[in-house]
Amino acid sequence: MSNEVVINAEPRSEFGKGAARKVRRESKVPVVLYGHGTDPQHMTLPGHELLLALRTPNVLIRLQGASTELALPKGVQRDPIRGFLEHVDLLLVKSGEKVTIDIPVTVVGEVADGILDQQLVSISVESEATHIPTGVEVNVEGMEVGTQVTAGDLKLPEGTTLIADPDTLVLHVTGAPTGEPEPEAAEAAAEPANGSAE
Repeated sequence: MSNEVVINAEPRSEFGKGAARKVRRESKVPVVLYGHGTDPQHMTLPGHELLLALRTPNVLIRLQGASTELALPKGVQRDPIRGFLEHVDLLLVKSGEKVTIDIPVTVVGEVADGILDQQLVSISVESEATHIPTGVEVNVEGMEVGTQVTAGDLKLPEGTTLIADPDTLVLHVTGAPTGEPEPEAAEAAAEPANGSAE
């Protein structure tokens, strides 16, 4: 279930582009924490620790500072060229609270024949903020051409509810791969018989 990372947070009192640049020069990232009808809290987090934390989908960040808050990243701005973090929006969450998030869909196994066509790599679900699943697996072992898996077919972890339309196509198995065209092979086998009949 959820991965939680503890990061030290410092309050931020200076705003504007110049102040943000100064923060980033110190290898920190300006963040805004909002939610629960409270006024947004402006703070800075250590850039390297935050970057590592954000590698995990839907990571929970426990902010250590004057008070301890639990937050979920909801908006990440990166420098388009250099890729460093410019700004992060964090959503304040509480234990037991339900949140809507996208979790990754991972495929395991090999199809029996045909080509696997995965339409969705993530799916919208609702779960407890402190029990966010790391993802959902779909076992395609032995699936044959024509098999389909919809969002409603996914086996979601306990306590997780599907938000996406249950009829949404997640993946399906299409016709045989090129290089193994069975109908053409059958025609080739039939040709000598036709030739001998003439």
